Amino acid sequence: MTQRTLQQASIVLALMLGGHAMADRLAQHDQAFLEQAAHIGQAERSAARLAITKARHPQVQAFAQRMIEEHTRIGEELVVLATARNYKPPTEPSMLQKGKEMVIGGMADDTFDRRYVHQMGVEAHQDTIRLFEKAASEARDPEIKAFAVKHLPGLRQHLETARDLKTKVEPTLPPPRR
Repeated sequence: MTQRTLQQASIVLALMLGGHAMADRLAQHDQAFLEQAAHIGQAERSAARLAITKARHPQVQAFAQRMIEEHTRIGEELVVLATARNYKPPTEPSMLQKGKEMVIGGMADDTFDRRYVHQMGVEAHQDTIRLFEKAASEARDPEIKAFAVKHLPGLRQHLETARDLKTKVEPTLPPPRR
């Protein structure tokens, strides 16, 4: 092999390997989405089970029940999608999510209701929507992208419901005195 042929072969090989590295990064991005979405779904269901037993407001309990049902359905679909890609998604919330749940779990009465609705209803769904929007626009796997697109309307509805519920469980302040 001549020096020139060796150089050309090296360039071709580098380009081929570089392409694989890029594909791996993109696949890792999709895998990261599946992992984060699974953690979020597990956290939603876990906190919602807690809310069913601890919440004082029936509307908060009803919201929690809805979160269990809908996030279970999303989670089951996610497992099928991930398994088809030889990826086993997490089966529990992340350590950070567990810590947040422990904090709200230590609260009682209306304080629990307010914190659950704010943290799991509003904040968590805002984060989830951002995650799903990113996957909807950036996922390389068309089925992962379709999964994200499919579930965005429902997640947005969860957020809207949580915002409405938040106004009902927040204490109302008397008007300022003059």
